[in-house]
Amino acid sequence: MSILSILEPASTTTLRPTVARLATGSIPATVGSDLLVPLADGRVTDYANFDHGASAPCLESVRASVEAALPSYASVHRGNGYASRITTQWYERARAELHAFVGARADDQVIFTRQTTDALNLLAHAVPADATVIVFESEHHAALLPWPAERTIRLAAPASQSEAVTSVADALREAPEGPRLVVVTGASNVTGEIFPIAEIAAVAKAHGARVCLDAAQLAPHRPVDIATLDVDWVALSGHKLYAPYGAGALIGRADWLDATEPYLYGGGATTAVTNDLVVWATGPARHEGGSPNVIGAIALASACAAISKHRDAIEQHERSLLARLRTGLAQIPGVTTYSIFGQEADRVGTVCFTVAGLTSTLVSAALSAEYGIGVRDGKFCAHPLVGHLLADSPEHGTAIRASLGLGTTREHVDRLVNAVRALATSGPRSEYEESAHGCQPANDPRDLQAPRIW
Repeated sequence: MSILSILEPASTTTLRPTVARLATGSIPATVGSDLLVPLADGRVTDYANFDHGASAPCLESVRASVEAALPSYASVHRGNGYASRITTQWYERARAELHAFVGARADDQVIFTRQTTDALNLLAHAVPADATVIVFESEHHAALLPWPAERTIRLAAPASQSEAVTSVADALREAPEGPRLVVVTGASNVTGEIFPIAEIAAVAKAHGARVCLDAAQLAPHRPVDIATLDVDWVALSGHKLYAPYGAGALIGRADWLDATEPYLYGGGATTAVTNDLVVWATGPARHEGGSPNVIGAIALASACAAISKHRDAIEQHERSLLARLRTGLAQIPGVTTYSIFGQEADRVGTVCFTVAGLTSTLVSAALSAEYGIGVRDGKFCAHPLVGHLLADSPEHGTAIRASLGLGTTREHVDRLVNAVRALATSGPRSEYEESAHGCQPANDPRDLQAPRIW
């Protein structure tokens, strides 16, 4: 059934999907799965969220954990009151949960941060002054930009997984003597393709280098195991892991982190302070100055526990939907999908594509206004990679990214495929114009103002 038939008859004011949804009893439920959104023709439909790669919806179990923690919420550490003691225990249990979630070594530290960007900037702060950093241009800006330019070797986007390994090996052979760090993504935030992490780590270790894994896009979809992969640090974000409460983590070796100045000066980062002397703490406290985001840490740990419990079902769910989406898009004339390593490469649930004759901004706006579908358009904070991928597509300077996850159903996939087919064949139904808020239908009747919630 096409999305066009689902949207009829015109007299219907509230649209509910009529295509059978994928059974989701074996995967964690998400908040907002019943969200209704307005269409430009005056009707409403349930929201088809294909923007998990930017921020995933909250898990119901995460919301429950947060609600359970709030009545006794207090500041952590050094408090003898009942609430402080309970909250401190939850905070440190959250640290242990993250440690287990990524298969960390016994002496690895878990430092809570704001998100992956914050975690990678923390590591950049700790990298020795004489270290050389090796990074692919295909990285997200969070992994591409924190390192000092004069000590960074930026590698071209590899054409294959084997080339990725070879490029790192060649760069390490030519790198100056001294400490060296290889920074690499687990899964591309643009195409979803999985990098050969274990192979890159093996090459790095053979040359005495360390490895930092940006797992922001990988950890929600596939297992991450520090010990098995033999990487030194992992960075991840709660808002990608269905825990949108403002926490992330840097997990890994302690020596560089304990040897550098604290990332944030302030309370909790010290063991002694006088007018003449400051003794900084070692361990996670050294870089967690100030009152930490306890609720964010609890939320992140709760999400990790749920994902670990349902990992096989999650992967099966996402692989099925991704295959359906990729097959559907591949059959639409004028639609081009993009890959770093080629169409057969293993990937998480992300597809990057363009539609001939239509800008990515227009496609994104029409999918939202006419079909109730949320995607991302642009360069996805990975400008060098998108430029590389679109080099042979001169009419397009940006692309569309559809990223699925636990909030996605088969009906959503079919709706997106049919909507893209309709746009590629006939174009948008409405006239669109640029506004201060981006592209939107001319005389857009939708109320897009956020309601007051406080």
